[in-house]
Amino acid sequence: METPSREARPENGAGLVPADTAAPHKEDLSFKIKEQKIVVDELSNLKKHRKVYRQQQNSNIFFLADRTEMLSESKNILDELKKEYQEIENSEKNKTKT
Repeated sequence: METPSREARPENGAGLVPADTAAPHKEDLSFKIKEQKIVVDELSNLKKHRKVYRQQQNSNIFFLADRTEMLSESKNILDELKKEYQEIENSEKNKTKT
């Protein structure tokens, strides 16, 4: 039996009644964690003289940013995502124990 892909789901979740609301959030977190790991790796492997640009939110405008600050921010974001993911896993484990 095939499992539905991410793209097959409606954006607003219409018609879907999830038994466990943490499952879709957990999938999204997993995707964001993978994405953030790539960002951290890319920033870590840049040569010192390379320029880094940050995109302004909800815009197509980019601003020059400090590479070390961006790397530090990216690592912090990754840590927060991992922490949130771990909390979801722990809450799922607690639900199955009771």
